[in-house]
Amino acid sequence: MILQVCRTWRSVSQSDPLWQTLTRRIWHRHHLLHHSWYDEYIYRHRTARNFHSRRYDYTTLNFPPNDDNNNEPLSCCRLALSDYHIAAGFSDGSVRLYHLPTRHVTTFHPHQRNHLGLYSRAVSGIFFTDNRLVFASLDGDIHVASINVPGAAARRAHLGDVVTDGVLVDFTGCDRWWVGLYAGVPNRAFHVRNSNTEEIVFIGGTLMDPDSVDGWHLLTDLSEHIGRIRITSDGLAVGFARRRVIVFNLRNQMILGDEEFRREINVGAADAYNRALMFVNSRGVANVRQVSSLAEICRFMARGSLLGCVNGGYCFTSVGGGIRVWELDHGEYLYILRERIGDASAMIADERYVAACSADNTIHLWDFGAHI
Repeated sequence: MILQVCRTWRSVSQSDPLWQTLTRRIWHRHHLLHHSWYDEYIYRHRTARNFHSRRYDYTTLNFPPNDDNNNEPLSCCRLALSDYHIAAGFSDGSVRLYHLPTRHVTTFHPHQRNHLGLYSRAVSGIFFTDNRLVFASLDGDIHVASINVPGAAARRAHLGDVVTDGVLVDFTGCDRWWVGLYAGVPNRAFHVRNSNTEEIVFIGGTLMDPDSVDGWHLLTDLSEHIGRIRITSDGLAVGFARRRVIVFNLRNQMILGDEEFRREINVGAADAYNRALMFVNSRGVANVRQVSSLAEICRFMARGSLLGCVNGGYCFTSVGGGIRVWELDHGEYLYILRERIGDASAMIADERYVAACSADNTIHLWDFGAHI
């Protein structure tokens, strides 16, 4: 039997604006990497299926050693992904930018200043926006580097003041906002900046007040995760502390959700992406919630999870030297990635890649968009 499609549907199905709308709604993509939006949709759909079926390419990236000649051991603190780059931020404040197609590595260093603690320069947040790489350190300094200008040094956009603001424990941003999460000074947890002017538009919040002492300890000991800040595609900020999660609108700072927990959560395994957030409590129960309402989507057991991250459809946790994968909507356990990497110091995922850094500062990269 031959199935025929009416001309109207055939015409609609060939409309690029239709595939553009679908791609934006499902994967929040706003620019093309392929010839048409139809091609973009097909690529994203097949990549999502690869995540479910454990179909990927695996590679390792070895970054240049510390070139400051001070024999200070390096530890990878943060990772960031874009379509063509991966960036790693280290405990000495440096950022290594790896161009994936050419394997070219560029190193950016923060501007020198007096230090308050051994790890005051350690990178506490890093992200891509347009053609820029933005990174921040525990002492509150924020630097901006141009990706497309060879040999360009990083520019310091803000000089931090730990005495006034506290320790910048996490930092993230998007095309419109930069958000810092601080601990150490009461009522100054969130610092929101306009990404275009780089000026402060809001300071406030008590999320990190109970962790003030531990915030100061980060300047001399990087072994703990005490706070996380994430921005979703809807312009919402999600802040995690050990016993509390808060969601607010970046446009007007209106609080949309605020929940305290009886059991501590493992902040290193907390993350948010698009419309979902995840955290793992001290009993190993992973909880997936809607960002806008904090309503529960699902829960599952993830005992031993040291670090975790999510993308639009899957949860990833570092457990016992491996990376385990769960489906996001129902909490179904799918598989463990075949490669064993040991304990991870940083993890990140997007709609194509999963990346983790092991104790020897090797970056492990799983590319689920390769076999298409």
